[in-house]
Amino acid sequence: MTVHVVGIGLDGAAGLSQSARQVVERAALLVGSDRHLSYFPHHSGERWVLADLTTAIVEIRCWLAQEADLEPDAGTLEPPMSSPQLIVILVAGDPLFYGWGKLLIAQLPAEKLTFHPHVSCVQLAFNRLQIPWQDAHFVGDRGRYFEELTGFLKAGVKKIAVLADETHTPAALVNLLKALDLPTRYEFWVCENLGSADERVGRKSLEALLRESFAPLSVVVMLRESQTVAEPLDLSQLPLLGIPDGAFIGCGDRPGLTVEREVRVLVLAQLALQPGQVVWDVGAGNGSVSIEIARLFPQSEVYAIEKTVSGTAAIELNCGRFGVQNALSVHGIAPEILHRLRPPHRIFIGGSDGGLTKILGVCALRLLPGGSIVLAVSALEDIGTVLNWMDDRVRREPYWSYRIVQVQLSRSLPAGNLTRFDPLNPVAIVTIDLNLN
Repeated sequence: MTVHVVGIGLDGAAGLSQSARQVVERAALLVGSDRHLSYFPHHSGERWVLADLTTAIVEIRCWLAQEADLEPDAGTLEPPMSSPQLIVILVAGDPLFYGWGKLLIAQLPAEKLTFHPHVSCVQLAFNRLQIPWQDAHFVGDRGRYFEELTGFLKAGVKKIAVLADETHTPAALVNLLKALDLPTRYEFWVCENLGSADERVGRKSLEALLRESFAPLSVVVMLRESQTVAEPLDLSQLPLLGIPDGAFIGCGDRPGLTVEREVRVLVLAQLALQPGQVVWDVGAGNGSVSIEIARLFPQSEVYAIEKTVSGTAAIELNCGRFGVQNALSVHGIAPEILHRLRPPHRIFIGGSDGGLTKILGVCALRLLPGGSIVLAVSALEDIGTVLNWMDDRVRREPYWSYRIVQVQLSRSLPAGNLTRFDPLNPVAIVTIDLNLN
């Protein structure tokens, strides 16, 4: 006796291959949900409604054990059966794609299992949208649903397919996305009842996802939008300090180039800005810190220095989006590009890409008396680099001083009917002061 796991779609028996249909017809025991069993109303074998797979596995083991007990002893002549008995388990789509297959492999002998996959719902969804999907990311593990989805959204991946159900609805997805407040934007396609007569596929706005009801058997496909696509801003509704992350245009697949709102506010406090100053933002990412400063101090001159093309483009788009005239996007590599800029009163270093010691050296030479350098660093090695640089500097020039604020913050996020904390990356904010007048 062998166990055959047959994937089936919403088109029922008609969608099975000839070989899969023959396997079902030969089954002595047919196991499946009410819906799957209804596709074979005239099947002559025994039928089990699959309510609990664990219980079903126990019963299947009993069947297999009984068969082993009935096997003839060695040397006993017994006419072979015309064909071996089959147990067929009907499951949705591909049994080994977020299906029952993983549990069956763990609980039943491998030599007794044979899989007959059907087209998966994700495969159907991307084909309906006519979009290649070899680079897509999938969310279907119910135990890690929100954790996996949060990770993909924060990484800004291009394509995400989410398997929805009664708990993990499109509305729950939108609530999570809004709580994350990310600069990366996505368009949403809801693919309902794929393969059935009442199949529906449509692009939906965030408001529609919250307002409308969708079939439980749905796939939500999220496609990252171009950074040039963004809703217009109502500047009158923005806070004076602490602009939401989602108001900024991101850097495509590099969302980490945005300084989070909570960290940004702390950085601004450590900079201790005054009107009319020259400010450098080294490793500016998408320009979030530069734009905050430019809005707070319209008489100041802010240089947003960024080496990546995507970052520079985002800075320029964001400057236009926020209507700031006193923030200048500078495309170049630090520290070389810094020699061309006006001497600063304040410097923020948000990224160094391994050249931190050289960048600090040039910043120290160009910084005006009474000025400050503020760094936001997350790697322990970078903290060590800053401290070593400071020790060497203070020995030669005792008018330098520093202080460190270590920050570890978490944001609340909806997780179905619960709320959990999602940690931001721990950051050390180092402030270096040049105590000369």
